[in-house]
This record gives sequence, C-alpha cells and structure tokens, in this order.
Amino acid sequence: MTDKTQSIHKEWSSRFAFILAATGSAVGLGNIWKFPYITGENGGGAFVLVYLLCVAGLGVPIMIAEIMMGRRGRQSPVNTMQTLAREAGADPRWHYLGWMGMAAGFLILAYYSVIAGWSMAYIFKAFFGGFFSSDAADIKALFDDLMASPVQQIFWHTLFMVITMQVVMRGVRGGLEKAVRFFMPALFFLLLILVGYAMTSGSYQQGLDFLFTPDFSKIDADAVLTAMGHAFFTLSLGMGAIMVYGSYLPGHVSIAKTTFFIAGADTVVALLAGIAIFPLVFANHLEVASGPGLIFQTLPLAFGHMGGGWLFGVLFFLLLFVAALTSSISLIEPGVAWLVENRDMDRAKACVWAGSACWLLGVAVVFSFNIWAEYKFFGKNLFGLLDYLTANLMLPIGGLCIAVFTGWIMKSAHAEQELELPAEGFKVWYVLIRNFAPPAVFLVFLHVIGVF
Repeated sequence: MTDKTQSIHKEWSSRFAFILAATGSAVGLGNIWKFPYITGENGGGAFVLVYLLCVAGLGVPIMIAEIMMGRRGRQSPVNTMQTLAREAGADPRWHYLGWMGMAAGFLILAYYSVIAGWSMAYIFKAFFGGFFSSDAADIKALFDDLMASPVQQIFWHTLFMVITMQVVMRGVRGGLEKAVRFFMPALFFLLLILVGYAMTSGSYQQGLDFLFTPDFSKIDADAVLTAMGHAFFTLSLGMGAIMVYGSYLPGHVSIAKTTFFIAGADTVVALLAGIAIFPLVFANHLEVASGPGLIFQTLPLAFGHMGGGWLFGVLFFLLLFVAALTSSISLIEPGVAWLVENRDMDRAKACVWAGSACWLLGVAVVFSFNIWAEYKFFGKNLFGLLDYLTANLMLPIGGLCIAVFTGWIMKSAHAEQELELPAEGFKVWYVLIRNFAPPAVFLVFLHVIGVF
C-alpha cells in the first residue's frame, strides 16, 4: 500500500471502538423505522422468531466473512477485492464486487439522508406542539405538506449531509470513533427512556404479546423471505461499509466474537424499538399493519394525545436521527477511502467530492416527491427506484458474492488464519458460508425479482 493508503487505514483504538462503530453502521432506520412496520405487517411474534433465526444462520456468517475480507485487504472495498482476488489466483474481475458495494452505499445514502432529514424536521414539529390534539387527517396533512415542499426537504437533507461529512472528514479516530462513542450510548439511552414510557401506556403487555408470542398461522413463505431479506439488510452487509470498517480492525481482535456482539446489539435495538412502539400503537387503538407510515403518520398521532407527548415525540425522532447518522457515516466511508487511495486526495477534499455528489442525487430524490412526481421509472419514483435497486437487488447480489468468494474462491487456509477460530468453530462457519448462505441469499434474490 502507498503511504497515503496506510494513512487512511489507521486502526480503531480498541475492539470496543470497532464494536460501537460497526453496530452504529448496522443500527439505523432499518431497526427503528422498518423492523416495527414489517413486523406489524407479518403478524408479530412468529415473524420475529424467523427473523432471529435468519440473523443467526445467515447474517452472522456473512458478516464474519465481510469483516475478515476487509481486515485481510486493509484497503477500500475495490482495492481489497483486487488484492484478495490476486492472492487467491482468481479472476481480477472480482474487484467489481467492491465497486458494487461502494455504489450501493452511495445510492442508499442519497435517499437515506432525505428520510433522516424528515426525522430532523419532526424533532422540531414535536417540540413546537405540531402533533398536539391532532387527528389522523391533521397528521397526514402535516406529512403531505413536508413532502410537497422541496425547500423544506432540501434544507433538512443538506443539514444532515453537512453533519455526516463533518464527522467523516475527521477520520477514523478523530471523527468516526468519537462520534460513535457518543451517539451509540445515547441511542440506547433514548430507546430505554421510550421503553420505560411504553411500560406506563396501559397496553405494555399487549405489545409484548404481539411481539413475542408466536402465531405460526400468520407465517407464509413470503414472510419468511421478508425476514431473511431484512436480516441481511439490517446488518449493513454487501454495501462495503462493514468491509471498510473491518479494514481498520487490529489484527489481534477476534472477528467472530466481535461479530456476535454487533449482531446481538443490532437485534436488541430492533426489539427495543418494537417494545417501545407497539404498546403505544395498541394504547391509542392504531393499526399495527399500517406499513411505512407507522413512524411518520401513525406515531405522531399517538404522541399528540398522550401526556408529555411533545417530549416523547422529540425523543423518538431524535433517536431516529441518531440511528440514521451512525449508519450514514459508514455508507460514505468506502467512497471516501477509495478517493484518498486512488485519486491523490486528502480526506477533506475526498469528503467534499463524495458528499457533494451524494447531496446532488439526494436533491433529485427530494424532487421525486413533488415537482418531478410524475416521472416514473418502472412504475416507481426515483426514491422508490433507488430503494428497490439497492435493498432488493444490489445488496443480495453483494451478499451472495461475498459468500461465494470466501466459501469457494478464497483459500480456506487464508480464511482460517485470519479468523483464528477453534477447529470446530471454523468448520461450522465454513459449512454455513459455503453450503447454506449462498442458496439462502439466492432464494431471497429470486423472490425480490418476482420469480416466485
């Protein structure tokens, strides 16, 4: 590696710092926004159980593989894949896997920052009593007004991108590590406050029963595949983020043990979000299967009619903002690392270029909700297209390729050397990554493209 490549690849100061950073990458809008609504749509407890099994059997083995690839390559995802393919004597075109992951993270951040901007706007709407005594029509009108205003959305989108790039610009220890050391404990603290409030709602037990009492009559093949796909998405796999974070991991740290901590923390956050949200939904006689609007159109209705609702509304959307920020800094990091390594840029200049390009695409996403709303791509606006392209196509393909590369292309001796697992533990991982993960991810991919 060049001196500049070595410079950008400073290591995390400790295993704990990496756990916080990688957990921050995994914990995001998928946990706080998406997990509760897809759980509501798929009947609750049985879906949660299937999701947990998918995290353990599919997500964890692929995350171990991606971190291991990152640490062995010690570069951006593109350059890491070039190095690993050369080491394995494989086709050099494997570096396109790095390009696809980096592109996926870039495209996700373009619309992710817009949704994060909504959460910032709703912090202030809650603080100034925007939900107070509102009925469903008022809450819907509030959301529709935000969607119809490109000026408002661009303001919040811009502010969020500036905050994100300021963190990334400061580097591994000065920016990424300092940010997650503050924001991740804050996220858990806010979640626990909201769970505590949910316990006083009068419907706490009903919420727990819905979340943790399995009713397998509500589970079908589609729900199983949805759980599998979300387990993959929520761990930030296949988008280069975990690979580049792994490149900063010290060599003496156990990848497997660290992965279990990250997956466990990510799962706990998702479950805590459900525990905080569903009692409020039941207490206010709202619809659990209300879909993506559960957060921005259903919960504000609950906050508007509860004691101290303005405060808990502020806390909830602050939580959503924090979760989005810890993920966003990891989404842009692979691109910044590549620019520093390959385009003779310092970190600040790389952040300006990458951030500006992402911001510009985000502006187009904002326009897709209003002045460009009539323009459709395959029946979807730009927001819907990017969401579908990344979550349903690019990430599953990326995960499939990671599993195939580490299980079938990379020399097993190299993987064993990097992971330093006991013989039986390595054997279990190797069977999962070779024989279970590829067909399972391929099954998800076939489902999302509508084969069955």
